[in-house]
Amino acid sequence: MADYCKQTTATSNSNRRLVRRLLLLTVGMFGFGFAMVPFYNVLCQITGLNGKTSGQLAFVEPVVVDESRVVTVEFVSNLHVGAPWEFAPKVARMDVHPGRFYQTHFLAKNLANVTITGQAIPSVAPGLAASHFKKIECFCFSRQLFHAGESREMPVTFRIDPDLPVEVRTVTLSYTFFRIDEEGGN
Repeated sequence: MADYCKQTTATSNSNRRLVRRLLLLTVGMFGFGFAMVPFYNVLCQITGLNGKTSGQLAFVEPVVVDESRVVTVEFVSNLHVGAPWEFAPKVARMDVHPGRFYQTHFLAKNLANVTITGQAIPSVAPGLAASHFKKIECFCFSRQLFHAGESREMPVTFRIDPDLPVEVRTVTLSYTFFRIDEEGGN
């Protein structure tokens, strides 16, 4: 009986240590995952990975326009699942000269019969071009409030930096429109 009690006590102590270790591991993994989000965002912002743009306004500084070079900019729109919108670029593509400012518009319409708020998140591809795509005006800089059935044109004013590598001939600016009010769950 004494051997059984010693064995049971040893097993209980071993199980407690295992549970503590597993709990510590779980907390550590959660903390690591939580901490990786800002590190990932900084890495993407610095390197241009995942097409993330800096989100900063382009300075309106004098830049020499490269008239000898043409870059095609494609515009793409996406809707987050369940977003009650129509959302599309007014033009699908533009040929631009690096260094010159251009403006285009995206069209959006609230299809719901209630007022809703949305936000567009930009992405630039290829990732190498993200740091060379400069926006001075963009509807993505702020939340957009739409009344029931309201539609509007939303401007984007941009330029491609002349330092964009010459092998990049096409840049894609993509926006995903998310519903961010309480009913949207975001």
